[in-house]
Amino acid sequence: MADDVLTTTEAAKLLGISVRTAQLMIEGGKLPSWKTPGGHRRVLRSDVDAILPGGSAAAVAVAAHVSSATVLVVTDDAGRSGFEAVLRRIAHISPVFHADTWAAAAAVGGRVPAAVVVDVSAFQEAGVGLLQALAESDQFKAAALVAVLAGGRRGTVKLPARAVKTSLDALGGVLIPLTEDKVQAAVDFIDGEFPVLPNEAGRLQALERSGLVDTPPEPAFDRVTRLAASELKAPVALMTLLTADRQWFKAREGLDLAQTPRSWAFCNHTLLQRDVFEVKNLSKDDRFAANPAVTDAPNFRFYAGAPVYDPDGFALGSICVIDYRPRQLDPAQRRTLQELAAIASDAVLLRQMRRRVN
Repeated sequence: MADDVLTTTEAAKLLGISVRTAQLMIEGGKLPSWKTPGGHRRVLRSDVDAILPGGSAAAVAVAAHVSSATVLVVTDDAGRSGFEAVLRRIAHISPVFHADTWAAAAAVGGRVPAAVVVDVSAFQEAGVGLLQALAESDQFKAAALVAVLAGGRRGTVKLPARAVKTSLDALGGVLIPLTEDKVQAAVDFIDGEFPVLPNEAGRLQALERSGLVDTPPEPAFDRVTRLAASELKAPVALMTLLTADRQWFKAREGLDLAQTPRSWAFCNHTLLQRDVFEVKNLSKDDRFAANPAVTDAPNFRFYAGAPVYDPDGFALGSICVIDYRPRQLDPAQRRTLQELAAIASDAVLLRQMRRRVN
């Protein structure tokens, strides 16, 4: 029934977002609610459905769609550099490359990506066959299928109806909307306070799945921040996790604070790119000059961070170093920071694998 009464947890499940995100939507007035005599929040299913024009069925589809930020790219060795150049500019996806259609099919079977991009110009019938097999599989209904052809022309190639055709030059413009969250209302309440990724709702859902937030210190992550502080000669090194409303430190070196409001997080900008994000002098940068961590104690001046990813390609937070004086990393230090973030990402993967076993 349209007027079913839902708990916050049930509403979050329908929207494909975390319970905490649903709570923030309620607190911010984005989702109407009321309190029961026992003090529990309740919402109407019709109000939840209203957030998505397609209704609750669409919400379930969206929840499936945003379950991964990985984009599988099937192209040959000659074409890879061109695809890398295009996809490097799309921060909210994590491309994984395969130069063989059979290997790609095996990889897809292990984890459903947000999209599969096939270089049909390179693989011809084998590429079309892979797209056709995926289009006919119920398992991949939520994955976008993209065929890249020379000039974007269909020509004599018969593609599955679900496949979007494009050229390499236009791939970014096609892929971005296909991998964005459709539950935009879930993140409207934070717009303007700090920048967010186009798939922020899916990212928050991934962070919830990770089970990392508000957990005790773990040696695997503590080692990374100790190394970051030591190798990069920084007084402060952190592993940050960005929830909807706060920046929480899974590991920290040289800082007593366990968390800050998310609006304070320099790492909001780190998540917008796949490279190292660096600010030589925070007090001279208009984006950060008024930040409380810059204007008042601890009076930070330098920041550099690299994203940390979960197994589905979502950026959960960062490994970052901070200093009280302006400075700049050299190329070797930038590579070190990226490698430390990659080690942290591997530790996230290993942790999730252990949780499944246990």
